[in-house]
Amino acid sequence: MVHPSDDARIDTIAVHGGERRPGPEGSLVFPIYQGTVYTVEPGTGYHDMKYIRLNSTPSQAYLHEKLATLEGAEAALATASGMAAITTTLLTLLRPGDHALVSDCLYGGTHDFLTQKAAELGWSYTFVDPRRPETWAAARRPETRLFLVETITNPMIRVARLRDVVTFARQEGLTTVIDNTFASPVNFRPLSIGFDLVMHSATKYLNGHSDLVAGCVAGSAELVDRVRHTLNLYGGSLDPHAGFLLARGLKTLAVRVRAQNHNALTLARFLAEHPKVAEVHYPGLPTHPDHEHAARLLSGFGGMASFRLTGGVAAAEALFEALRIPYVAPSLGGVESLITRPAATSHAGMSAADRERIGITDDLIRLSIGIEDPADLTDDFDAALGKV
Repeated sequence: MVHPSDDARIDTIAVHGGERRPGPEGSLVFPIYQGTVYTVEPGTGYHDMKYIRLNSTPSQAYLHEKLATLEGAEAALATASGMAAITTTLLTLLRPGDHALVSDCLYGGTHDFLTQKAAELGWSYTFVDPRRPETWAAARRPETRLFLVETITNPMIRVARLRDVVTFARQEGLTTVIDNTFASPVNFRPLSIGFDLVMHSATKYLNGHSDLVAGCVAGSAELVDRVRHTLNLYGGSLDPHAGFLLARGLKTLAVRVRAQNHNALTLARFLAEHPKVAEVHYPGLPTHPDHEHAARLLSGFGGMASFRLTGGVAAAEALFEALRIPYVAPSLGGVESLITRPAATSHAGMSAADRERIGITDDLIRLSIGIEDPADLTDDFDAALGKV
């Protein structure tokens, strides 16, 4: 297996990390091992048998090593979806009676899982503002075990005080878990500042081509192995062919994300100056409340932005109709630009009151900026806004 040097840059790691040299039969591209049945050597433990549901086949082991190298982790685990990564991690780390501190602005699926299922599982949780460290101690309980945050929040595009999260959690003996989907390892590697586990919806930036659903978890070998044993029981394993596509997508991650960083900043600057735009949420803008903090923490500000028009929901829908380049669709992180209203898609499962509390108004527009030419994107938005 290839381990790039310790000082290798992320572009090189994305291409070569975790690769075999030479590969099977001399192949440069690791093949798909579609088989479910493999011979078992005497003395092999249950979780170490090669079987797709046990996440231990050659294709899965190869993908896990690539994912671990990208995040600078001892180990990684691929899952059947981002939600499988999140739920399996929580099911591993929390027991009945345990309490968690969680960010008050989470991906809608994570929010819905906690609000709809935590009580059934015997867990309790407290929403905290991840940008206000002075409030966390009051929310901590004797039974608190976990602190869950996102690198960049969905869809308000806020950047948590992540170093403070690590410091607080270490002082209090909590396990830190972070969803790094919006940033990707190109813009931020949470394990490098002391987080215990990092998760992704690999459907998004890691794959980058809007053609598969997957998730992943990375961290210490001990923690990831515990998560894997839970996943083995719940069965949310990734199919080898989807894993092959994900590994292929990873190789272009750095060049894609850098283009998306550039395009997003260009478009955010344009929108911020437009008279029909009421507000823009993008940490690369000096006017963003987290700009200085994000500039110190992140290598890039990401490809996600959100904004509101002066004309409300009607104006948003008119904009969607007039645009020619972005697709009106949920999800994010692909090479094509996408635009959506989170209140009607990613966060539709939240109550209106919960959405309103964290700023997800009905007219909030979320943008996932792709790798198109930035001048074409701004021209398209300029023309479309002229029709609103």
